[in-house]
Amino acid sequence: MKHPTSRKLHAYWERLRGERSAPERAEIEPGEIRHLLADSLILELDMAAREATVRLAGTRVCALYGRELKGLPFAQLWGSPAAEPWRLVEIVAQDTLGVVAGLRGTNAAGESLDLELLLLPLRHRGRTQIRALGTLTPEGTPHWIGLRPLARADTTSLRILARPEPADVRPDQPPANDTGPMRRGHLLVHTGGRA
Repeated sequence: MKHPTSRKLHAYWERLRGERSAPERAEIEPGEIRHLLADSLILELDMAAREATVRLAGTRVCALYGRELKGLPFAQLWGSPAAEPWRLVEIVAQDTLGVVAGLRGTNAAGESLDLELLLLPLRHRGRTQIRALGTLTPEGTPHWIGLRPLARADTTSLRILARPEPADVRPDQPPANDTGPMRRGHLLVHTGGRA
């Protein structure tokens, strides 16, 4: 993570999460991250429909696109039917891992801006694969922001944030909020999935 906003949100999320795979949405206290809210996003995930919707977007995020983003499909931030937005959401939701993506945003005049997107999983009422918390932060503030909105974005890099293993946890030990896996040969099968 290059941007301080991403690092601060990630540190806050890690502190809330503890030994779990993700913190609860209700544990997020806006007052504790008030200086990050303008660059923040919360996504609502629908894994069956393969959709992610912007549930909340900070003022600076909305200013980048020149409109309110609440209720819009997350993929519209890319401005074209690209596979990258869903791939990022899938990693966050299904693997319960954070991702950091580099984006290059471009406006209608062809002017571009580098952005850093951080997405982190959240549990909602005990269920994973429902929400994601993140930030979308520009690498600088060009003179045209607020005048000419971003029309599209391209993913330029992707990094998956693997959970560091505590020293006292064995590789075959289940995550803290897992009911316990069953061993099938050399694989561990975790309960869950589609009902």
